[in-house]
Amino acid sequence: MHRLAAIILKEFNQIKRDKRTLLLLIFFPAFLLLIFGYAIDFDVKNVEIGVLDLDNSKESREFIEKFTLYDHFILKYHLNTFKEIDYYLDSGLATLCIVIPEDFSDELKQGDNVSIQIIIDGTNSNVGMTVLGNLRAYITDYSNNLSANALKKVGIHKEPVPVELIPRVWYNQELKSAKFLIPGLIGFIMMIVCVITTALSIVREKERFTIEQISVSPIRPHELIIGKTFPYMIISLITMILIIILGIILFDVTIKGNLIYLFVTSLVFIIGALGLGMMISAITDSQQVAFMVSIIVTMLPSIILSGFIFPLNSMPKIIQFISYIVPLRYYLVILRSIILKGSGLISFWDQLIYLTIFSSIMIIVSSIKLKKIL
Repeated sequence: MHRLAAIILKEFNQIKRDKRTLLLLIFFPAFLLLIFGYAIDFDVKNVEIGVLDLDNSKESREFIEKFTLYDHFILKYHLNTFKEIDYYLDSGLATLCIVIPEDFSDELKQGDNVSIQIIIDGTNSNVGMTVLGNLRAYITDYSNNLSANALKKVGIHKEPVPVELIPRVWYNQELKSAKFLIPGLIGFIMMIVCVITTALSIVREKERFTIEQISVSPIRPHELIIGKTFPYMIISLITMILIIILGIILFDVTIKGNLIYLFVTSLVFIIGALGLGMMISAITDSQQVAFMVSIIVTMLPSIILSGFIFPLNSMPKIIQFISYIVPLRYYLVILRSIILKGSGLISFWDQLIYLTIFSSIMIIVSSIKLKKIL
């Protein structure tokens, strides 16, 4: 017990003296949260549009002015010719151009269907699809108001609607992408920080040739493993709390679920990440190599194969199968269930089992690898 306490104290002192490790553990997670939280935004707003109004009537102007009531669109360019459409779309100054035909007002007064040309820059397909959906909602609302006004003139105050849609959004009522991303960022940042710091810690002993001194000392292998990982486990939990607090302050994310579930599941995930870091440290001999391997093993799979940004259901079956070895996949389901949905253990017990199996395998394999070099 005294030997274990000595190793833990030694590691805490080492972290305190190593400015790079302190920077990585304290400021780097907050920096990543700010960068990813503000840079990655799937909410499409303030789309700059250009309008070619060939009718130039009161009705067409009212139709255009109502676009400014939506924060999705900014009416920035009033076009005069069709050639200007090519210019503004080609140069990227406008994402959307609308052409109102010459007989727009006349056809409205006659009750005929009016065709409006919409030209969207589809370079970014996600933006294009979102803009198209917002446009359809706006046009539908505009058409319903015209129909209601026409019925009022003949004494009908309510338009009969065979099927009425009453949407209700759960868990993220404002449909803000930040609330979807923040739980993913918590897991993503914790994965990177835990693996890198643990890998560098043990490899540092190899570079300084102090690993030989440890191997001939009375310290047992399991004491070294626990002593090396325990400080980073504590610091990782503190880092997670810091990230959650920043998410609450900066992005208005609230934890709807049980904090005990969040703590326990996070501890299981952190242990697995630390085990992966120990395994990397056992197979590498320099901090540079350990750092590169840690980045490759954690960052790319965590972004692409975990469901952090890209939905797994839309990927090919072979890619979905590969994603089962990514621990963040399971942790993200747990985080979003607890933070966003406020769900209980019944909703994510299977994910917790998978995560526990992964953590156990990582600890066992890394322990076997480290025993060989001690």
